[in-house]
Amino acid sequence: MNKEEGKYNIKAVSTMLGIQPGTMRAWERRYNVIAPVRNESGHRLYTDRQVRQLKWLVGKINAGFTISQAVALMDQEDIAEQEDSKDRISSFQDDLIDCLLQFDENKAHDLINQAFSIYTIDKVLIDILGTVLIRIGYLWEKGQITTAHEHFATSVLRSRIGILMHSFPHNGILPKVVAVCAPGEWHELGLLIFTLYVRRKGYEVIYLGTSIKEGDINVVLDTVDPKFLFLSCTMIENLPKVLNLIDELKTEHSNLSIGIGGFAIDQMTSAEQKNYLEHLVGQSREDWENWLAAQM
Repeated sequence: MNKEEGKYNIKAVSTMLGIQPGTMRAWERRYNVIAPVRNESGHRLYTDRQVRQLKWLVGKINAGFTISQAVALMDQEDIAEQEDSKDRISSFQDDLIDCLLQFDENKAHDLINQAFSIYTIDKVLIDILGTVLIRIGYLWEKGQITTAHEHFATSVLRSRIGILMHSFPHNGILPKVVAVCAPGEWHELGLLIFTLYVRRKGYEVIYLGTSIKEGDINVVLDTVDPKFLFLSCTMIENLPKVLNLIDELKTEHSNLSIGIGGFAIDQMTSAEQKNYLEHLVGQSREDWENWLAAQM
């Protein structure tokens, strides 16, 4: 999850906004609004966004609204803001797909640049580029676009993601990660998006990309001795291979945490999902965060 960190204690916020600490505690308790995080000592820490929300509430109260009325208005504005953000992101996705299917590389890069100027890196990568690649992959799987379209989209998105991937430093304390496409897999964009997310968290990632020769993965694991192995599988016909590989690796590398994702993984039967539940990384940042936390 990409949550803001708490920065300001209750005394600092009280001084900035002219609100008594007791008032803020009462608002938090009675209206379940502006609930700050707590540090190790149990003290409240407010984020920048929460300070802005409190300032907005104070402005409404000074304008004659009651606190309950102001809270209701804030909830409505938050919903409207979220819906507007969703619409805007959806528009970016649609426009980018149109550019890629028209083989218009310049316009595609312009759109990506525009998205980066508005949203955080994580939001662009996961909510825009990640969703676009899933949609492109789905269109290709269904035969609605050609291999040429899929390869062109891959080339454009991979170039942007690759540049970012190598710009993030890793934390030497965190365990190592190996990321590779499943046997027979050549569609790596989904793996790139996930790998970039892991790199953003400070993990050292050995990125192998598209499918490597069967058996070579053991050489890599023996050499690197990673904590995590992430496998991406897009094509349904390759699913049996990746599940067999997981079974083999679990026997040979008992301390290895193996995560799997991709279009084919999402199409697994209920029985398969149950049998391989511990390996299902999920589709969202929240899923990924929870999966990583469960392995540590």
